[in-house]
Amino acid sequence: MADALEARVISALAGIQNPRLENDLISSGMVRELEIGADGRVSFTFLLGSDDPATLVRAARSAVRAVDGVSEVKINVTNPTAPARSTHGPPQSAGMPAPPTPMEQPNLGRILAVSSGKGGVGKSTVAANLAVALAEAGFRVGVMDADIYGPNLPRMFGIFERPPVRDGQMQPLEAHGVRLMSLGFIVERDAAAIWRGPIIMKIIQQFLRDVNWGELDYFIVDMPPGTGDAQLSLVQSVHVSAALIVTTPQEMAVGDALRGARMFERVGVPVIGIVENMGPFTDPTGRRWELFSSGGGLRLAEELGVPLLASVPLEPGLAELADAGQPVLVGAPDSAAAKALRTAADRVREELGTRPVALPILRG
Repeated sequence: MADALEARVISALAGIQNPRLENDLISSGMVRELEIGADGRVSFTFLLGSDDPATLVRAARSAVRAVDGVSEVKINVTNPTAPARSTHGPPQSAGMPAPPTPMEQPNLGRILAVSSGKGGVGKSTVAANLAVALAEAGFRVGVMDADIYGPNLPRMFGIFERPPVRDGQMQPLEAHGVRLMSLGFIVERDAAAIWRGPIIMKIIQQFLRDVNWGELDYFIVDMPPGTGDAQLSLVQSVHVSAALIVTTPQEMAVGDALRGARMFERVGVPVIGIVENMGPFTDPTGRRWELFSSGGGLRLAEELGVPLLASVPLEPGLAELADAGQPVLVGAPDSAAAKALRTAADRVREELGTRPVALPILRG
């Protein structure tokens, strides 16, 4: 049985071509240290050079995950031409400690990083409303605000109290059926966040391990913009199932979002799709407005080879609802924006599934 599963896994990997080498992953030696457990867990090292397309990692994960009998897939991505590095981090300098090994936390369910390349595109709005939509559908949902420099989720959910501590663990606060943890619950509103990498990593690890999240189906992480310490700290601390990229339609935002997506691909986290925020809208007279251009989300999705999960139209009143602590799905559930965000949540469910394990199920 094990031999048959191994043969199927090898065959799946051999079916993926590296366009640079004009050869498949097995024949080109890109797959090393392949291990297959009796329980269907598959792990291997993936040698991804700097000139190789990062989408090969996603393709390999998807192909192996689709093999009958495979329960989990763990990929250690390394650059064979670079200095020694960890699976989820940058090259290590001499004398620097190795980054921590990501922990398995199956109680968190599917872990989804909601990210963007630049600030001000509505990333927190998308994260908050995805969480509300999933909670309305009957799932157990937690949201961790990892935007250390601009923790906005307390205001967006309308709660500002300090989280209680019981038996040495912080208890998440709850609003609209969603469990929440944010630095905004702990520090003063006007406190300047002048923190460097080690402190950011410690905060993220504490929010992951020292908060009593309970049993969740989905764990959404609202990331800060960019590709810095917080993103690396997250993937070094826990196995992230997938990333979702938020952009606005104009090319400046799309270019930054592309870099953010490539970062996740480089560390072996698949990007499951794009949400375009502040998209074109139609006013009551029937006139279509494109205040932030149009089509950028679709172009980004096509370049990355992932689906456009939704285009959320810009609508009057949405900012006021967020300031009042009401996600649009709560304050204006019948609006075009709310309908688009529910569509995005449905697509996330299709891509990630609902079974609470650490690694994603991707449809090839």
